[in-house]
This record gives sequence, structure tokens and C-alpha cells, in this order.
Amino acid sequence: MNEHSFIETSGRCFISAKDKNNDKYHRILEAAVSVFAKQGIFQSTVSQIAKEAGVADGTIYLYFKNKDDILVHFFSFKAKQVFDLFRQEVDKADNAVEKLRNLIRCHLEEFQRDRNMAVVYQSVTRQNVPTVRKEIKEMSGMYSDIVLEIIEQGQMEDSVRKDLYLSLVKRFILGAVEEVINTWLRSGGKYDLTSMADPLIDLFIRGIGNTN
Repeated sequence: MNEHSFIETSGRCFISAKDKNNDKYHRILEAAVSVFAKQGIFQSTVSQIAKEAGVADGTIYLYFKNKDDILVHFFSFKAKQVFDLFRQEVDKADNAVEKLRNLIRCHLEEFQRDRNMAVVYQSVTRQNVPTVRKEIKEMSGMYSDIVLEIIEQGQMEDSVRKDLYLSLVKRFILGAVEEVINTWLRSGGKYDLTSMADPLIDLFIRGIGNTN
């Protein structure tokens, strides 16, 4: 790190791309999410995050302005990582039904793989945490765009009804997936979350599929 590591944009400090590849940067992010998941976002402290990451308290401030800044960086980083993965999985399929299946399965697999991320994401969306409102809105928008693209392809393929309110369909799918994840979290992760992928797809397609 040096004096050129931070870029000032609109009064806000951002770490340069070079330093985002730094091991400590990612260790702090992962440690923070672990602490947020265990302690709650509002109850967590920078000292707890530093201890979890195995660094001194002062080291945190070499990379982030404060606890809120860590949360913003995590969602900015994770959004790109997760949605790149979603896009890859969707693009592996040819038809709309299989694209939707790949999207839902990948969504559930990723949240099951990283339970801390699932806890924190569900928490900030439920509590409407102001710090990351912009990032969460962008993530929801990206997800909705993928779903809309799939539904429109399904309508062209005649596998999805053409008389649907698309905005309602998007909310229906996203809301159902999030509720399945919430139920799994409340159970303590006692069952395989990905086992819910096919039942969800069956529900979506039977609910919006063309019966002709």
C-alpha cells in the first residue's frame, strides 16, 4: 500500500484495482462477513473484524474507511463475482426452461456454499440497510434483468405464456427464491438447499407455462 493506493472520487475513497488483489483486502472482507453473520451488522465492531482477519485494528483503515465501507466493498465485489457465475451458468443452456433451472440452481448452490454471505445478504435486504441500499438495488436489478431475458426467450419459444405481467413474474421468482433461502437459514441449514431447485422450477413453469 502507498499514497497512490487510494483514489478519491466524489468525496469518497476507493481502493485501486491493484490493491483489491491484495490478500489482506480479501481476508478482511471475508472476516467481516463472518463477523456480520454471527454478531449482526449493527452490533459488529472493527476490532472484532480485525481479530477474525488476524490483523491489527489499524490495518483495517489502510484498506477501508470504516465498518460501513467494508460492507459496501463486499457487496460491490461479490455482486460482480456472483453475477458473472450466474451468467456463465445461464449461457450453458439453450432453451428458457433450462436457463431458468441453471439460474435457480446456481443461486441456491452459491448461497449454500457461502452461508455467511447468505445470512448477511438476507439481513441487509430485510432490514433495508441504508449503507448498501444502492448495491442491493443494483444486484436486484441485475437478477431481474437475467430473469426477464429468460422469460422473454420462453415467450418466443412458446414455453411461457405471452399474457403475463413481466414485472410481476420477476418479483414472483425472486421473492420465492429468497423465501426458500430464508426458510433454509431459519432451519440452521439442516437440509440440502439445492434440493429445492427442481421443485421451484416446477412451480414456476407450471405456474407460468403455456398449457396449450
